[in-house]
Amino acid sequence: LYPQRVYKMAYYRKQTKNHWARDDPAFCFLQIVMIAAVSIAYGFAFRVGSFLDIIAVVTKSVLVNWLGFGIIIASVGRLIANNHLMMAERSSSHVKQEVEWLYAFDVHCNAFVPLFVLLYGVQLFLLPVVLGPSLLSLGVSNTLFAIAFGWYFYITHLGYRALPFLSNTEVFLFPIAAVLALYVFNYVGYPFGLGFNASRIMAYIFFES
Repeated sequence: LYPQRVYKMAYYRKQTKNHWARDDPAFCFLQIVMIAAVSIAYGFAFRVGSFLDIIAVVTKSVLVNWLGFGIIIASVGRLIANNHLMMAERSSSHVKQEVEWLYAFDVHCNAFVPLFVLLYGVQLFLLPVVLGPSLLSLGVSNTLFAIAFGWYFYITHLGYRALPFLSNTEVFLFPIAAVLALYVFNYVGYPFGLGFNASRIMAYIFFES
């Protein structure tokens, strides 16, 4: 995965077509197909009984995890960028630019790739490990989630940093500090019954709630 190269292509689109976002929705469609396919695999892994229950799992994965989360992140990111990170205009004749919402959603789609690989792909093969009650299970599960979300926010930062009219885009790295804090808290709190296993929580939400 080379996110810098992906965002360089966005710069070329701006030069040739005067917009930053992708023209072709094929990348989004591919992500939806992959999420649906792996969600079905999870349904079989958890022995989901009926076809309707599998459809419900797929719907949660696509509409909540991918689309809903993406809409929130794209909207918040765009709001922060346009209201607080814009560079001062160089002259009155300078064309005012702003972050397009579709570009912000593109950034989410790019950042979702490593998250998908780790939390949908790798985790599927580690289910016997990450769903256990032990400290090892908690450690493996939360490490996967921490790396996945840390990578997600790092690529999100690269997406906004690629826009030449934004400054101080390091603010998009701040959520990584929260991820690390939660990661450490789980280890510190485990002896006191305060640690939580992210994989077990997600399994409960998707397959038992």
